[in-house]
Amino acid sequence: MKLLLAIILIVIIFLLFKLFKTLNINILITIICSLVILQIILAPNICIKYTISGAKLFFNAVFPSLFPFLVVINIIISYDGIHIYSKLLGNIICRPLKLPKECNFALLISVLCGYPLGARYTCDLYEKNLIDLNTCERLLNIASNSSPLFIVGSVGASMMLSAKIGYVLLLSNLLSCMVMGFIIPSKNSLYKIRNNNNNNNNNNNNNNSPKKPATTINIGMVFKNSIEDSLKNSLNIGGFIVIFSVITGIIKDNAIFHIVLNKFSLIIGLSGNFIEGLLLGLLEVTNGCYLIASSNSNLYFKLPILSFLIAFSGLSIISQVYSYTYKLDVSIKKYIFRKFLQGIISSILTLILYYVLLQTSSVFTFNNMNLYSGSNLYFLILLVLFIPLLLIKIIKLFHTS
Repeated sequence: MKLLLAIILIVIIFLLFKLFKTLNINILITIICSLVILQIILAPNICIKYTISGAKLFFNAVFPSLFPFLVVINIIISYDGIHIYSKLLGNIICRPLKLPKECNFALLISVLCGYPLGARYTCDLYEKNLIDLNTCERLLNIASNSSPLFIVGSVGASMMLSAKIGYVLLLSNLLSCMVMGFIIPSKNSLYKIRNNNNNNNNNNNNNNSPKKPATTINIGMVFKNSIEDSLKNSLNIGGFIVIFSVITGIIKDNAIFHIVLNKFSLIIGLSGNFIEGLLLGLLEVTNGCYLIASSNSNLYFKLPILSFLIAFSGLSIISQVYSYTYKLDVSIKKYIFRKFLQGIISSILTLILYYVLLQTSSVFTFNNMNLYSGSNLYFLILLVLFIPLLLIKIIKLFHTS
């Protein structure tokens, strides 16, 4: 049945290419969607199986933690939480990365909860004129990392059977975001000009109209709006998870894919699961990480590829990010290129950190530490966030002396 389906798909693709001499994006998307529909008609059990699998993943793992988090975050924003956090932590977190202090809110959300919330609140900052376009594009890549619980729990402890490896992957992922903050050029002068103009306009408007006290906010309406917004965004993310689960399932069960995969595996000498994990991980990171972790490849091959996929995030996450950025002037091509670069940086950092932290036991010993506990996890995150501030203080001390 699978071979017959593969032959039918090849014939349809050949006929479509003959019909259209010039292939544009509209034709390409139409061809792909038509092939998916044909696959669903000829093999409906595959579609049903992976739809249920994606739905279970969303409702059992993603929604229970994502929805209440979004509700609380929306309530904080309604009560001017961005301004409060910018005063408390703005300079500490944002100054080393050459970002306005208002960006700290998106950074914190990204570090604690992961994709794609950093992108969502980055776009909110831009729409509220708190940051300019250049800062928005920089922040999209800096506030762009996977959830700590996914990296340490799912990939490290569950897939690789080692929470220590999970912490190495988490640390390299966070550091790669910081490195992107240093290498992506910033144009702070443009932001200052725009920010000053906005402040002047706001001051003029405030002089002409009375201010409303914060106590006039209706807590009932805040809860209602927060819940509606959180449900909408949660279901959108769930939709992406389900559809990419179906797409990866169709590819995995395709006869042509396995024929090409086996031939390619023999040529380059890597296991089929490893290559399959890398290719499918470019589409959906969870499935890709699982296949790579379960392969028989050497650990020094597995770790950098896992780190690359987590940092790059895959087409599923990139599509979720694009669902927030499409209405803005943000370049998604630039974002994808920078994510690819971040993946390479994260891979290199993973190899270095693995050797330093886990192989050089005389320098760092983890055997007597329960790193997988929640308190240690967030302590490590806070430590990484405050390292740049400590370095700046040391540099200033040498300059003053």
